[in-house]
Amino acid sequence: MTFTSVLVANRGEIALRVMRTAKRMGLRTIAVYSDADRNAWHVAAADEAVHIGGSAAAESYLRIDAIIDAAKRTGAEAIHPGYGFLSERAAFAEACAAAGIVFVGPPAGAIKAMGLKDAAKDIVSRAGVPVVPGYQGDDQSPERLAKEAAGVGYPLLIKAVAGGGGKGMRKVEAAADFAKALEGAKREALAAFGDERVLIEKFVTNPRHVEVQVFADAHGHAVHLFERDCSLQRRHQKVIEEAPAPGMNAETRAAMGAAAVQAALAIGYRGAGTVEFIVDSSRGLRPDGFFFMEMNTRLQVEHPVTEEITGLDLVELQFRVAAGERLPAQSAIALNGHALEARLYAEDPAKNFLPSIGALRRLGLPSGDIRVDAGVREGDAVTMFYDPMIAKVIAHGATRDEARLKLARAMEQVEVAGVKTNAAFVARCLRDPAFAAGDIDTGFIDRNMAALAPKPGAARPEDIALAAKGVLLASASALPGPWGINDTFRIGGAGFDLVRFADGEAAIRGDRVEVGDAGFTVTARLEGNRLKGAIDGARFDVWFEASPSGVTFIRNGETRTLALHDPFDVEEAGDTRGGDIVAPMPGKVIQMLAEAGRAVKRGAPVAVLEAMKMEHTLTAPADAKVAEVLAKPGDQVIEGMLLVRFAAES
Repeated sequence: MTFTSVLVANRGEIALRVMRTAKRMGLRTIAVYSDADRNAWHVAAADEAVHIGGSAAAESYLRIDAIIDAAKRTGAEAIHPGYGFLSERAAFAEACAAAGIVFVGPPAGAIKAMGLKDAAKDIVSRAGVPVVPGYQGDDQSPERLAKEAAGVGYPLLIKAVAGGGGKGMRKVEAAADFAKALEGAKREALAAFGDERVLIEKFVTNPRHVEVQVFADAHGHAVHLFERDCSLQRRHQKVIEEAPAPGMNAETRAAMGAAAVQAALAIGYRGAGTVEFIVDSSRGLRPDGFFFMEMNTRLQVEHPVTEEITGLDLVELQFRVAAGERLPAQSAIALNGHALEARLYAEDPAKNFLPSIGALRRLGLPSGDIRVDAGVREGDAVTMFYDPMIAKVIAHGATRDEARLKLARAMEQVEVAGVKTNAAFVARCLRDPAFAAGDIDTGFIDRNMAALAPKPGAARPEDIALAAKGVLLASASALPGPWGINDTFRIGGAGFDLVRFADGEAAIRGDRVEVGDAGFTVTARLEGNRLKGAIDGARFDVWFEASPSGVTFIRNGETRTLALHDPFDVEEAGDTRGGDIVAPMPGKVIQMLAEAGRAVKRGAPVAVLEAMKMEHTLTAPADAKVAEVLAKPGDQVIEGMLLVRFAAES
């Protein structure tokens, strides 16, 4: 190696991942951190750490000057950008070169070539790589874009020229929706990338998102490490990734691999990159049925599935290429088995994947024959400043079914309290018959939302029975002396305990628990925060927390909270607050569309809130008249803050 130390210009899971390989290779590791990350895991894991600014990314992780200064002060000979933040900024690569620091990534010229989607399509098209029909011209006037959209035909996609990760992207079904979608895409692109320009692409029917991992060295040699299928997405962001792609045949794999390598060679690439293709799955995977979308000039979030099927450490390859070493021959790279990765997010699938923030009172991640790349620890907080990913969970098996079922079980073992997660949602995706059969495309989640993310309803009798038994055990263990002995003894003979929740009540007589017309046999014991036992013979071992207001327990990857019945909690008659618009999370008001005195229709956009790098549109819950607007664009708001008040019905 030509360098002995590396600064990781990132945070969370990817910073820890890079440092793990760096330490194994004997490199000294330097972390950088913001105010919000002062006590973060990646800071504790590094050999040295440097504070670089405020909590917002623009004040810290996006500050090239602060990161270069940290590298100089600590004597870092190389910088690894991870993914996101500055990883695809040519200016960052140039700043590293100017400072005499090795940038563990591609040359600035390659980043520039692929950084703008319109220019990238022109380059690869000239190299013989098929591209999606569309418009990527310089004339960005709404009139010209609308005219080009009509020529492309609907449905279509508006995409940020400088974009990625679904930001600045809108699917448009009809011409009547184009203007509004264009405005939102441009605004989001400007906020995320500092560039509001967009391009237009034909929306491919039954699209699958298949990408090819490529590597190139400084000696003019490039290889591909097979493909990944990333079709399972919500809001244009990936949820489950797998390698190889289901249904892939040797002829199509060879054609896609060759096209990806050609794209890399066309721009003089070096290091790890991913060439993303959109595939028309209506005819199956065919050599003539894929189109270039974009090239990500960095390591991808989903790189572990490629590592699992090739046995290669991609971060190690990045370091070796950056040090001038040669890559292995294409013939030396073999494909072994199947791997799937799930992204565990702090979000609520039942509420359109609304991000969830808070302290992780409990974080239990699966173990055993499962790989977990986590970025937070129990007790850490998920904040409004950064992406809400908690961890990546990866399973490998000899077959797709083996890996799929292993990952489904792992997600059902996830225990998280303090924030909502998508663990149970992902497990249901993995067990869905269509997914099991490989019958997937990018619309899979939207089509199956009702089954994959059912709206919360009243608690099930079984949940009430289990929770009631836990409440009884918790209250008994809190009592001193003989009153704390849980032997069901009652003065005057056998009796029963009644536990009342807001969703129902349970009568407990020894091991028998009755909830309405349903009856269960529940044997249980409480060991700290573990409630263990059996319900009608089915064993359980769940995390359980009781408080004066209710209980929280985690079962099959799902966190369930039951409020205890409060006889003094009486709703005030005529309280109309529930129909007003409140902030669902901390964030920044980007647009305020409501005006005092004006009527709005049910479902009409009222405000746009930016939080955790995404825009969230808040809509009117019913036909109503706006009485008062309490926030304006640019305001920072907290969760639960009243933004728009509607007039009471007369």
